[in-house]
Amino acid sequence: MQKPDVLLIVLDTLRRDRLSGYGHSRDTSPELDAFAAKATVFDRAVSPAQWTIPAHASLFTGVYPSTHQLTEANARLSGLFPTLVEILRGAGYHTVGFCNNPLLGVLNNGLRRGFERFYNYAGTVPNRPFDTGEPALVKAFKTRFRRHVARPIENRFANSDTLFRLSMSPLVVPVWSRLINFKGHTASTIDDMIAYWGQHHAGGAERPLFAFVNLMGAHLPYRPPQDYVDRVAPELRRDRRAYNFVRRFNADAGRWASPPDPALADWQRAALLDFYDAEIAYQDAQLGRLLRYLRQSGALDNTLVIILADHGEGHGDHDFFGHGFVVYQELVHVPLVIRYPDRFPAGKCISATVSTRRVFHTILDAAGVPPPLDEADPNANIGALTLANVTNGHPDTEGNVAFAEAFPPQTFLGFIQHRNPALIQRLRLSLVRRGVYDGEHKLALVGDQVEGLYDVAADPAETANLAAQDSRRAAALQQQAAAFVAEAERLRAGAGTSGEMDESVLDHLRALGYVE
Repeated sequence: MQKPDVLLIVLDTLRRDRLSGYGHSRDTSPELDAFAAKATVFDRAVSPAQWTIPAHASLFTGVYPSTHQLTEANARLSGLFPTLVEILRGAGYHTVGFCNNPLLGVLNNGLRRGFERFYNYAGTVPNRPFDTGEPALVKAFKTRFRRHVARPIENRFANSDTLFRLSMSPLVVPVWSRLINFKGHTASTIDDMIAYWGQHHAGGAERPLFAFVNLMGAHLPYRPPQDYVDRVAPELRRDRRAYNFVRRFNADAGRWASPPDPALADWQRAALLDFYDAEIAYQDAQLGRLLRYLRQSGALDNTLVIILADHGEGHGDHDFFGHGFVVYQELVHVPLVIRYPDRFPAGKCISATVSTRRVFHTILDAAGVPPPLDEADPNANIGALTLANVTNGHPDTEGNVAFAEAFPPQTFLGFIQHRNPALIQRLRLSLVRRGVYDGEHKLALVGDQVEGLYDVAADPAETANLAAQDSRRAAALQQQAAAFVAEAERLRAGAGTSGEMDESVLDHLRALGYVE
């Protein structure tokens, strides 16, 4: 049987509740909505983490952050966790990435392992798959500069508290956010993805294709094209106060992931959300070009397409901003759409609570590729963990249970320590936060203390804390969270000791060149 092509699209920093297909009053995502109408939509998908690096690590390994431990900008994924891309490449897939997030495309964190081709649209010197018409000497210089100068410097900022603080200065942010193409280039990415897909299949490619696309349009700074601002929020056209505020906010990267102190005024939060919606609408229009190409070319007949967000964004909700420290719904309740008619019915909406870490299992199951793990490892059971099971009417393997973990990014903690240290203690920013979902209820923990219990079906904004009136449920979920942490750490300990790992895993990784 022919293996399917796989297209994994991550819409970085995209709030589920700002998409029209998920109930937003503005028409921000017509292209994605049209695609979703002929796909399976997951209504309660939960990201394992609140920010890019740990969330992508869970997508690529199928395990939670407590297990893979890639939770900081200067960390590196253990070679003893085989990634989705490595496994697919080892099974004969051609693997290619088109990435706009510098945390994935620039930092040496191990998330590019297994890609035969990886095109990075962020960074001082982006690289693209096709000839841009530059002279050979210019291209050679850019390649060497990117490899030997730009990449080492860019990685230094993830490892130096002083350099990181310097980079957050309002005088510096407007320079680097443009100079290093911080958000990449959405339109160029889509152009190249379409051309690459067509070229790969033009000669009747023998190897199936795995393509990963990360788009950064919804991330700060917000600079959407004016026509999309006019379409989404026409009332802003004459509101100079809103434009000036967003421009200043764009320049102060320290506020992007810090709790607002003082709190934003209602008009300020509204202005940010207006520009955020316009960014979403522009990105959606570009995404629509790729989705139409796939449909018109017939590629969808044998392609598994998964579109999701790695996490959302806070805009002053619950007294937090950005996506650094908490597991509230605006950060970890994410959109998830899967199209693959053989296993995911068109027009179906799934209400079960599921973790997006199971994208790993879903792709391997559809490709018919077992992970090189010991059978005793629960992560090896892709037949049980694939999200296709949730669509077939049978009880889900994980029983409506999912977890989210927020390990505080140390770079931002260091910045806040210099800027407003009182916030760290008042908001308990240095503690790990976790959310445990069980059906319609969610318990939020800070450290080992209950922060809140919510009925997220009836109260999606998490405004009513039910912990006091439903203490029995809160205690049961707290025990469930403790058991989860213990199991996640057990899995980490097993993977961290090569003597306890099945030899086939090491053989596979050696063959790919990632383990000596």
